Amino acid sequence: MQPENITLLNPLKSRNDVQLLVQELLGAVTPFFKNDASRVDLANFTAHYGQHIANMETFSRLLWGVTPLLAGGSEPQQFSFYIQAIKNGTSPQHADYWGEVAPYDQRIVEMAAYGLLLALAGDTVLAHFSETEKENLWRWLKQSEEQAIPDNNWHFFPILVQVGFHHAGMETNFQALEKHFAAMEAYYLGDGWYSDGPGRPRDYYISMGFHFYGLIYLKLMADIDPDRCAELRQRATLFAADFIHFFADDGAAIPFGRSLTYRFAQGAFWSAVAFAGLEVYSPGVVKGIVLRHLRWWLSQPLFDRDGVLSVGYSYPNLIMAEDYNAPGSPYWGMKTMLVLALAGNDAFWQADELPLPERAKQHSIPHADQILVHQRNHLWMLTSGQLELNNFVNTEAKYCKFAYSTRYGFTVERGRFGLSHAAADSMLLLSEKDGYWRGRRDCRNVTTADGMIYCRWQAWHDVTIDTWLMPLGDWQIRVHHVDTARGLDTAEGGFSIPNRPLPESQGGQGSCQLTTTTEASAIFCLSPQTRRGEQVLTPPNSNLLFAERAAVPVLHGELTPGKHLLISAVWAGNPDDFNAQSCPQALIRDDAVRFVTAQEERTLTLAPENTQ
Repeated sequence: MQPENITLLNPLKSRNDVQLLVQELLGAVTPFFKNDASRVDLANFTAHYGQHIANMETFSRLLWGVTPLLAGGSEPQQFSFYIQAIKNGTSPQHADYWGEVAPYDQRIVEMAAYGLLLALAGDTVLAHFSETEKENLWRWLKQSEEQAIPDNNWHFFPILVQVGFHHAGMETNFQALEKHFAAMEAYYLGDGWYSDGPGRPRDYYISMGFHFYGLIYLKLMADIDPDRCAELRQRATLFAADFIHFFADDGAAIPFGRSLTYRFAQGAFWSAVAFAGLEVYSPGVVKGIVLRHLRWWLSQPLFDRDGVLSVGYSYPNLIMAEDYNAPGSPYWGMKTMLVLALAGNDAFWQADELPLPERAKQHSIPHADQILVHQRNHLWMLTSGQLELNNFVNTEAKYCKFAYSTRYGFTVERGRFGLSHAAADSMLLLSEKDGYWRGRRDCRNVTTADGMIYCRWQAWHDVTIDTWLMPLGDWQIRVHHVDTARGLDTAEGGFSIPNRPLPESQGGQGSCQLTTTTEASAIFCLSPQTRRGEQVLTPPNSNLLFAERAAVPVLHGELTPGKHLLISAVWAGNPDDFNAQSCPQALIRDDAVRFVTAQEERTLTLAPENTQ
């Protein structure tokens, strides 16, 4: 059930519309405010840091919406509660004191919201504080300066605290800024891209973390740190030219990686682009990206009955959540509301909303090892697969599938025994003939070049797979060279589609095609070793975009010990656009494969050393 006032009645076209949305999002949480408390309790489940800190997180993340309202000249309802809660939470004498932080403490993450509050609305807020209360707030936030934190995007949280101190006229530690910026420089990759720590993934944290905070910094600190701000501006400009390919014409972004429950934080980068006045696209284009993104999200069933944001992606779904997703965690999506800090006469709000600019059909991002493909009514991404070192829940499904899609999302694993539970979509799964399935996880020797991605991975220590991925028109080509010392069953899936209405399935030797009135998904075997096609149904709530069971077209096969070549072609999209006869042909000659369609052809050399 979707709360009508938040979704159906707000066109999300103007600054007033977005202000109303923020007020409604905040208002849905106010029944859970507790008198004389400094935290908000939304639900009975929690995260690894426990309910006490989780409730403090909920309150703090609301400030990502409160601060732009204040900076833009309006107040949230229950403004006095926010003021009193901050006083209580930062007072060591109060029973609801937020406490002293420990190494790697979640409360350090939440301190960034207070840094932005002080920077953008410090005068408004601190006018209600006594000198002692100001001192309490400063001392509590100051804990972030020297405390041990993860070596990733967390370095920006102490930085934003110092930015807040500077703008509020509080004692500022500029050496802390230097220390944390220096730490992050170690994982700048070039061309605007970071990894989220040494050897870590390139996912939405690069946009909603590094560049979002970097754009805030360059806007607020240009007068005292001009050289660094110029560098941050240049990097964000480079990144924007890649990141615009993550968004479809209808406003959807590609679901991929961890922390997807932050939802419209996917678009936070573009709000920061507008806030910082980054001249990468016209104000109308940026406005269109932000507002279409919000409208797409508000068309999803992402709320509970009380209008509170749920944990999940397009619908409430704890199955896909990480162990750091608490009831209030999704309110980090409020970072996208930063555009409300811009005055009504700003170019962003004055511009007419414009569509996305013309983009190349295929766009490669070597630093992220991704290729984006703009198909009609379907945006999808090929990826090398990235190992998330923290091994968060369903990390293989979130990072290691061959492709991710705005239209079909992806499924998460519900169990290793039985293929229906094993998240076979956009994956090659292998089983030692015992019903337990495993797929790509740790990818080695990754190369992205010439519109193609190569990687080597091992399912067991004596089973090595070299995989090549490339788009060919609207088709996705996959080539796997398998060297196995074991007899194996194989299952390779295409994109999953909703199982309602029940798809018409065409399977058999060499292919599986699923078609409904609105969707088509197919996979074809192009290798000499023919595989049989079959539809696999996943459990409910396994696909991130739709709650019903997902239908996956799958190719089944068997491998004896030795070397094998598996080649497949995958297609998904509008049924009217699907033509099985347009499936590419694969011509295998020695160590090369030539792929031919009516429009183009590509030759792939199979020797891995030639891809290094």
